[in-house]
Amino acid sequence: MAQGRVQEYIIVKGASEHNLKGIDVVIPRNRITVITGPSGSGKSSLAMDTIYAEAQRRYMESLSSYARQFIEQLKKPDVQSITGLSPAIAIDQKTVIRSPRSTVGTITEIYDYMRVIYTRIGRPYCYNCGSPVGGQRIEGIVEAVRGLPEGTRIQVLSQIARERKGEYKKELDAMRMEGFLRARIDGKMVELVEGLKLKKTQRHTIEIVIDRLIVKPGIEKKISDAIEIALRYSDIIVVNLVDEGRDILFSKSLACPRCGISYPEIIPQLFSFNSPYGACPRCRGLGFEDLREIYEEMTGGILDGESDKEFPEPAIDEFSEWSELNGRLSFNRCSECKGTRLRKEALGVKVGGLNIGEFSALSVREAEGFLRDLDLSERERYIISRPLKEVHERLEFLKRVGLDYITLDRPSFTLSGGEAQRIRLATQIGSRLTGVIYVLDEPSIGLHPSDCKRLLETLRIMRDAGNTVIIVEHDEETIRSADYVIDMGPGGGIYGGRIVASGIPSEIMADPESLTGRYLKGELSIPVPSFRRRPFDFIEIIGASEFNLKDVNVKVPLGVFTCVTGVSGSGKSTLFIDILYRACMNHLYKSGLRPGRFKKIIGLEKIRRVLCVDQKPLGRTPRSNPATYTGLLTLIRRLFSQLPEARMRGYTPSRFSFNLPGGRCEACGGDGLKKIEMHFLPDVYVPCDECKGKRYNRETLEIYYRGKNIADILDMTVSEALDFFQNVPDIRQRLSILDEVGLGYIRLGQPVTSLSGGEAQRIRLSREFVKRTGGNSLYILDEPTTGLHFADIEKLLKVINRLVDSGNTVIVIEHNLDVIKSADYIIEMGPGSGDRGGEVVAEGTPEEIASNPRSITGRFLKEKLGQGARNVIPA
Repeated sequence: MAQGRVQEYIIVKGASEHNLKGIDVVIPRNRITVITGPSGSGKSSLAMDTIYAEAQRRYMESLSSYARQFIEQLKKPDVQSITGLSPAIAIDQKTVIRSPRSTVGTITEIYDYMRVIYTRIGRPYCYNCGSPVGGQRIEGIVEAVRGLPEGTRIQVLSQIARERKGEYKKELDAMRMEGFLRARIDGKMVELVEGLKLKKTQRHTIEIVIDRLIVKPGIEKKISDAIEIALRYSDIIVVNLVDEGRDILFSKSLACPRCGISYPEIIPQLFSFNSPYGACPRCRGLGFEDLREIYEEMTGGILDGESDKEFPEPAIDEFSEWSELNGRLSFNRCSECKGTRLRKEALGVKVGGLNIGEFSALSVREAEGFLRDLDLSERERYIISRPLKEVHERLEFLKRVGLDYITLDRPSFTLSGGEAQRIRLATQIGSRLTGVIYVLDEPSIGLHPSDCKRLLETLRIMRDAGNTVIIVEHDEETIRSADYVIDMGPGGGIYGGRIVASGIPSEIMADPESLTGRYLKGELSIPVPSFRRRPFDFIEIIGASEFNLKDVNVKVPLGVFTCVTGVSGSGKSTLFIDILYRACMNHLYKSGLRPGRFKKIIGLEKIRRVLCVDQKPLGRTPRSNPATYTGLLTLIRRLFSQLPEARMRGYTPSRFSFNLPGGRCEACGGDGLKKIEMHFLPDVYVPCDECKGKRYNRETLEIYYRGKNIADILDMTVSEALDFFQNVPDIRQRLSILDEVGLGYIRLGQPVTSLSGGEAQRIRLSREFVKRTGGNSLYILDEPTTGLHFADIEKLLKVINRLVDSGNTVIVIEHNLDVIKSADYIIEMGPGSGDRGGEVVAEGTPEEIASNPRSITGRFLKEKLGQGARNVIPA
């Protein structure tokens, strides 16, 4: 393969990023390549941190030095050379904005195209009486103003610009020359002085002050004259009630003939909940009343509606906080807009009988049907042909990646990592780019085996459009369907970082050195358990009806390993995390979490503890590491403080912390690195001159245990430390658990920010084994196989079984068939996704599920079960 022309391949030489061992790799262009291997073997280091990072860096370097100073600079990966690169796009689980102002519709741009459609062919109706809205006559406007209480001070304004960019110097000078003295610009009164101009890059609303009046008898002529003059310059008249600080809008073109209510100009901004022009004044476009106060706190901005700029966004590092808030907020829909986020005038505009808020509440499948059946005139169809085509295509792409159940108004911070990734995938297909390298991180996450076929078809479409698709993946079907496979290993961490095998899938299976190949060939496999445990009792959920759940009743077995499965969007997480877990947290700890809707739950008193083990990061600071998180460093610091030399010097355990003054290196504050700013070039991080990257000062590093100081210990892998501390029982115990869950390759001092979601989840699990809980704990694991190779899944199952054998209950939400076949009991949700799901379609042992004609999972499970298990639970 290396014999081919450079243009046909991406050729990587001497890649040494993270744990890569100076490897050389050849990847065919315009093909689907899967990079697989055990956890920590270097897959992401090669795909993301080397190939994608270098492609991005080269693009940045093509910009001018002036432009580069405004962009976050990227460091050069540790690689000798890469040829055959083209522009690259990474599609992972972390790059979707999780702001409360972001929805599925805005991410995919479907909502933006629909705003254009509603602007062009939408028909306005009165929000008060439902009558069609038409133009207002001058007499009607005069009558309405004259009807104000006597003594009311008013200003008559003519709106000459609404949310438009530009300096407006010429227009403002012209108004001044015509004798007008004042204008209200962006909500503030200004004098029309010579040379007045606005910022060209900002949107502005300009309203010329025509006259100032006091309502009293005989004022009709002056009001009429002012309105006639105002209408010369604009169809929109604003009557400002000075003492109340309130505006009344009148439109020559839009007003209700019955109620006399005027409507603003119908422009795309009217349908934007991110603009004060269109946002609901009560919730300011957030849709939920309890989000506004938190939003203002996070952005530092007051949503008072005085500015015509779009609302501010939280800082990047605060986006993840929204997922955590999700469980604590009551999520009361705004009483004014009913959660549609828009002002009532915008909701009065309809297409096909639905306003844009009602359209956004449709699922992808429902939206497609609605648009397909629209009854439009030939003229209307011609006017919206282009935006309608874009919307149809994006809806089709969302269907292809298995997201037909998702609603367009769904906030992005409620999306799972897999859903967010597939939405970005659908968006990229819609961009119709060619010659691009797409780097994907486990796109199969969250997908039931029945959904994977559609995902693979989507990847082929991207490839056939002339793109290179590189996927970090463990899913068996995805590996078998690849054009080319790179198997990394042979282990993780320091034991990985090499290419074990490469070639087409059949070549991988024929290579005896490939661990992946041996599993694909069936030479190695995860065995079916020899028996199924029987539950000692049940927790019963009655009348669960949150989101798409259809008044579900289900009995959750206790004392066994239960797997919850079903197609994507069928209601698994809603039932077992949003309802069961949060109800348990409230019952046991008075947590204040808001559970989903249910009638009652019987049997919560049967459990003593509950823990939801997900894949959220263990921390956001590189100062946190596996040793600190698991409590190992506390034990190691105590050991060092008890050494004769340390006791003689009066060193306490705090002396051996790199976070506290005394023992840490003060030159770098315990970071071990110093940042050097390079201005037009990326910042450079170099080891601290004082401590040489060891984080501690010289005196602390003079204390040795068996020839190793504290910095040497933190640089060890778990496996190395396990050998080193064999004779220290409490330290050995914690290291043994980390090794058992398959994390022998990680370093004790490795920053938690560098750990994958699967690694973080297993570290959380390992910490549970240290606690003496006495059984009767409930563990809920959300897709624990993410990032795990076949061999890693086998280790995970041992951990799960150990928890159950200790008298606990484990519920795993999972699609992996090896995990499903290993469970004692299965609860399958479905039968479809979204409004077609929300039911329990099958319950029982894996054998019973495999023989159940209603079970979609059962069709795939039959092949995996083989001989089956004994001692099954009776139906």
